[in-house]
Amino acid sequence: MMGFLTLHPRAFGLDLSDLSLKVAQLEKKRQGFRLVSYGGGELAEGVIEGGEIKDEEKLAASIQKALKQVKGKKIHTRYVVAALPEERAFVQVIQIPRMKREEMMVAVRFQAENFIPYPIDTLYIDSAVIPPVHNHLDHLDVLVASLPRAIVDSYMSALEKAGLVPAALEIDAIALTRAVVGKGVSPIPILLVDVGKVRTKLSIFSGYSVRFTTSLSLSSQQFTEAVARTLHVDEEKAEEFKRQYGLYVPEDALGQEVFRAIVPVANDFIEQISKYLEYYETHLPHQHLGKSQTTIKKVMLCGGGANLKGFPEFLMRSLKVEVVIGDPWVNILPRNAQELPLLPFQESLSYSCALGLALRGAQRGKSYD
Repeated sequence: MMGFLTLHPRAFGLDLSDLSLKVAQLEKKRQGFRLVSYGGGELAEGVIEGGEIKDEEKLAASIQKALKQVKGKKIHTRYVVAALPEERAFVQVIQIPRMKREEMMVAVRFQAENFIPYPIDTLYIDSAVIPPVHNHLDHLDVLVASLPRAIVDSYMSALEKAGLVPAALEIDAIALTRAVVGKGVSPIPILLVDVGKVRTKLSIFSGYSVRFTTSLSLSSQQFTEAVARTLHVDEEKAEEFKRQYGLYVPEDALGQEVFRAIVPVANDFIEQISKYLEYYETHLPHQHLGKSQTTIKKVMLCGGGANLKGFPEFLMRSLKVEVVIGDPWVNILPRNAQELPLLPFQESLSYSCALGLALRGAQRGKSYD
């Protein structure tokens, strides 16, 4: 389990991004989990920029406000599992000989100096051994993640100012996969595309682990802005048109205008996704998935931007791979669930990371409250 701080109380999940925050809390049931609390709020511009907290006091106040306004049960615990920004992190899978845990930590730090462009003493470094899907290995595959100490310390400080106790801090890309990758394992490599309002985050997942992460400047907001510019309407009306028509080609003139406006942005997504599909083939062959799994044949859309009508089909036609919408409930609800969650599916897509964090929080030990 990757985390830059780990205690063992039951906790809620808190996903923080540049312009918004999301809160979710799960309770363990006999089978699966139940969502008991959720909520969110917007963050003022300049509070967080590029994953770096610029105003801890304002962020703390926004967190407190969101916690008071959650839907469902009131959140009583002060313990939180919070997201750390992928765009500030370095994630790498390394191979080392089999050795004891203490020796492994020394080897990890030594190898980290080769791929992290910052002094090691300015970073927090965490690692986890990845079990192979196939083959008995004569070495260890180790997932190594690091973030600048200044970034992590700032998140710790803001959470404490909000009256919270961090039970764990975790890179958001890892939390996302906990939510959408069924049982936490995939026998085939998957490219996860988390389309947010400000940026899009890409993660390659295979076997039992994330293998690669990166951030793109592309976002769902760019679709809205394209519609606003082309149709000469404000962003509120542009958002309405975008949601109504999306990337389906309708018969009416307005729908066709919306389609033409957002196609260039969709093509930018295709160009960037294609680049990382190719990257996998040339840079990440060491996956122990069998000879047939040398290419990515599945793309999973996540985040609020995945709700854009026709987006999966548009990508599929150009990329020639399967494109699906990630299900953030796959590891929460039992297969035969009769009870509907508090959060509707479309809205839950923007809570995928928060639900992954909440899932980790619900799997911890007994509450200290």
